[in-house]
This record gives sequence, structure tokens and C-alpha cells, in this order.
Amino acid sequence: MRKAPGSNHAAVGVITKVLRILEAIQGSPSGLTLKNICETTAINKSTAHRFLMHLAHEEYLIRTESGAYMIGPKLSQMTTRPNQWDTLLAVARPILWDLWKSTAETVNLAALDQGTVLYIEVFESPHEFRLSSKVGARRPLHVTALGKALTAFLPAKEQERILGELKFEPATPNSIMNLAEFRHELEQVCQQGYAIDDEEVVLGARCLGAPVFGSERVPIAAVSISGPVTRISLESVPVLAGTLVTAARSISAALGFSSLESAPLDENVRAKRTSVLA
Repeated sequence: MRKAPGSNHAAVGVITKVLRILEAIQGSPSGLTLKNICETTAINKSTAHRFLMHLAHEEYLIRTESGAYMIGPKLSQMTTRPNQWDTLLAVARPILWDLWKSTAETVNLAALDQGTVLYIEVFESPHEFRLSSKVGARRPLHVTALGKALTAFLPAKEQERILGELKFEPATPNSIMNLAEFRHELEQVCQQGYAIDDEEVVLGARCLGAPVFGSERVPIAAVSISGPVTRISLESVPVLAGTLVTAARSISAALGFSSLESAPLDENVRAKRTSVLA
């Protein structure tokens, strides 16, 4: 069948416009409104709106409650990442996306790297007032729910090594400032199966974190939800924590973790894992 003259040129024109839109949004961490996009790309409003609606429907973009468009999970999956996280990200993203939809708060996936929390995936809350993190950002272990969740379930020897290297620098007046207090905090994390950052990184912000175990049955990552204390109230913590822990367990199971495996375990870790999977 013969193509109409100029059809290839028209298709290229559409692709070029879509790419211009995506590049503009990618360059704005807080997202862009339709008006912003039209001004940045010089694409007319009706055309830009049509492209944006389709991209959002296919989950390449997300639209916040304020009307801003941000990079969505499908497009995020196409971003080049270090190979060591490829399997984890492939398994975790659909579960993180469901967690994001059910909580409408910022969802983070992080790993322990060089004694710090390394963010490897972030789905930002659609709320205009939200907590933001960036992929590749690092934060201290002792003030973050992610760091506490990762550290609490480490084998004893590895945990002691990490604790011995910690520097207790304050981020807010609520930050943990000594090893004894941090050890007590880790015991609480093990008992309840999740960690809390209660305005320890940012005043007015609360975060919940839960560990993700790999097939070797050690924590390889942690998942968190974070938001302002006005939305993540102390009263809402039990319900949100339950949702979070369920998501973390689902990722662990997909990675091959089973609490019923019979291979020898560090006894310190065995008791901890029993608590988080109970």
C-alpha cells in the first residue's frame, strides 16, 4: 500500500514534539503545567494537551492535583541505571507504583551503600505540598526511616561494623545523637517490623520505612513513604505501616526471599526476620 506524500514527515514531526515535551518536563523536578509546557516548547495548546493526555493515560507521565505533569513510572523505567539495581528495580517498580496509588504520598526505594542511604527510585506524591527526594541522593542512616530499616535487620557482624562508622550529626532537633539511643531505636524497628523518621530529617515531615530481603536473606533495600505530618499523622501510622510492610514483603517474595528456608542463619537475624514477617 502506497503511503500518502508527506506522511513520514508528519510522523517525524509528531515524535519531535513529544520529545520536546518530555525533555521540558524532565528538566523540571516539580513538573510543568500545560501553560508552562506550551511556553517552553512553543507547541500550541490543543496539540500539547492531546499529547499530554495520552502520555498520562499510558503512565509515561503523571498529573499532580495542581495540574503539573511529571515523569511517570513507565518513563522512569527507561532511565539508565547501574546494573546492580536492574533486577531489584524491575521487580519493585510495579509494587511501588501500587503503593504510590494507594497512599498518594512520596514513595522511595533505597539501598545501603558506603554507609549511607542511596535513593535508587522515587515516585513523588501528586500533592502540591509534598516531600521530594532525587534518585542518586544520599542521606545518613541514623535519621532516616530507610536507614533504620536497612540497619536494624543486618547480620550482627555487619551491623556492628556499620554502627562503628556512624557519625551522629543532627539534621533537626529531633535527630538521634548517640549510639545507645540508635541501638534502642533499632530494637523497636525489629519488634514492629518498620521504622519511623519522626521529623528527624525535615521538621514537619514524617516517614515510614520497611526492609526488603533478597534471596540471600539479608536486607538489600528498603521502601518508604514520606509526607507532611498533617497527612501522615501518628494516628494514621499503623494503617500506613501495614500497607508499606505488605509492599516490602511482596518485593522480597518476588526476589526469592522465603522465611521458611532452612539454611543456617545468623541467630540475631533469624529473630529479627521472624518479627518483620509475622
